[in-house]
Amino acid sequence: MTSQATKQIRLTPEGFERLQKTLLQEQNRLAEATRILQEQMETSADNEDTGLEDAKREKMNIEARIDELEDTLSRATIIAEHENEGRVELGALVTLIIDATKKEMRVQVVSAPEAAVLGGSLPRISEDSPVGKELMGRKKGDAFVVNLDNGKQMKYKVKTIEY
Repeated sequence: MTSQATKQIRLTPEGFERLQKTLLQEQNRLAEATRILQEQMETSADNEDTGLEDAKREKMNIEARIDELEDTLSRATIIAEHENEGRVELGALVTLIIDATKKEMRVQVVSAPEAAVLGGSLPRISEDSPVGKELMGRKKGDAFVVNLDNGKQMKYKVKTIEY
């Protein structure tokens, strides 16, 4: 077993709930895919049937997604306490000012598994993303630069931090 398999994943309460809802949706999709696969098997002729192969592949993809969600939820720790009050950490709601445009951007900093799940009212950025990495541990008023993949740089300033 790798260390990744036992590593705790920190989630906000909302993120944990979204992951649970996503798991339930995937389990419902699996039941439907299984039903479709059974129908395909009953109606397919002995010759190669692309519909049958597609149904098998879809069922396998859903099963893999369910395994991934169950693994994430089993390793989840819900963020309750904020150890570094006044500094950006997981779960923080941060208002950033984009230096080039002076526009504000409000985001929530979350773990990668939580950032990947759709839903919620605020844009979420992963602590593993370029902006997320630079943002972690910052305090109100801090300015920072993010190097983008295309070689450009973006400057941000932390306007507010809430929990």
